[in-house]
Amino acid sequence: MAPDRLADGMLEFTSYPIWGNAAVFAAGALLVWTAGTKLSRYVDLFADRTGTGKAFAGVLLLGGATSLPELATTLTAASSGAAQLAGNNLIGGIVMQIAVLAFVDACLLRGKPLTLFSPKASLLLVGVMLILLVALASAAISSGELASLDIVFLGHVGIWPVLLFVAYLGTLWLIYQYEGDPRWEPRGDIAQPPETARDLKDAHHETYAETTTKRLAGYFAIASICVLIGGFFVAKTGEAIAEQTGIGEGFIGATLVALATSLPEVSTTYSAVRFGAYSMAAANILGTNSLEVALFLPAELAYRGGLIFDQMKPSAAFLAALGIVVTAIYLGGILERRDKTIAGMGIDSFAVLFVYLCGMAVFYWL
Repeated sequence: MAPDRLADGMLEFTSYPIWGNAAVFAAGALLVWTAGTKLSRYVDLFADRTGTGKAFAGVLLLGGATSLPELATTLTAASSGAAQLAGNNLIGGIVMQIAVLAFVDACLLRGKPLTLFSPKASLLLVGVMLILLVALASAAISSGELASLDIVFLGHVGIWPVLLFVAYLGTLWLIYQYEGDPRWEPRGDIAQPPETARDLKDAHHETYAETTTKRLAGYFAIASICVLIGGFFVAKTGEAIAEQTGIGEGFIGATLVALATSLPEVSTTYSAVRFGAYSMAAANILGTNSLEVALFLPAELAYRGGLIFDQMKPSAAFLAALGIVVTAIYLGGILERRDKTIAGMGIDSFAVLFVYLCGMAVFYWL
């Protein structure tokens, strides 16, 4: 544990009793959940009205909005000198949020796998681009900041965060171009959403039939701000509770803080699946994870203790590899579209949860 590195950023929370932090955590979580469920509905309406693809809307709009708490937490942790917490929060969040898909699959689609309802070529491209970005992040963690080459920008920004951010922008461009002109379409039966999901979606569209697109954008902005505020307090009290319980900074960054900052993804994904926007739900998670990698650049800008990848331990590369594994499992599920379940969830979701739990156990001992 390194309390001297965390104290400055969390003094106002660690000075409170743990029950007080738990109360703030719960209140922030409620705000995030309420606003997050609205976000997915607004983005679904926006995608339908503007013709923007569901996958691209999920990646850019939902992924960006639900990543606001990660951005706030990462900047705060990095500026207070907690490089490991900031880095492991980003990498650990990738694994955590893929597990969110499995959780939603188990809770909402009992009897049918989530990937059965997501036969989109663009989703496969989003997932492949995510694997590319996470692999680059793993290379950055393993190699450090290549200090021997002395490649830095603005005096304290290494080459890796810049490369990751540029690569992320490139993936957005590729996804946007591809979704507008997909090269292939799935064959075979296309499973339809359950009647309840279609009914909910129809009712939702009817409710906002008289609402202009401009006003929808305003609602989206308000919900995003609520997610940012609630997510910030959830993440900061989560960090404070972690310090008060005395668990290691790296493990907490990959688990408790990653879980806290993943609440927006949980709420938006849950809501999207509930009214049948399955492809957007998956794209939200995959897009958020891609943005997690890009956030190493603002983390580097905020961190003044050197180069952030030089401060991360090799065990973080294990987290990155775990993120690649669980993403690949879901891509396989989207391709195969197996209509079988285990314990009420898809085989791919069951495999993701198993790999996640085993991986976190290994990471703890690392």
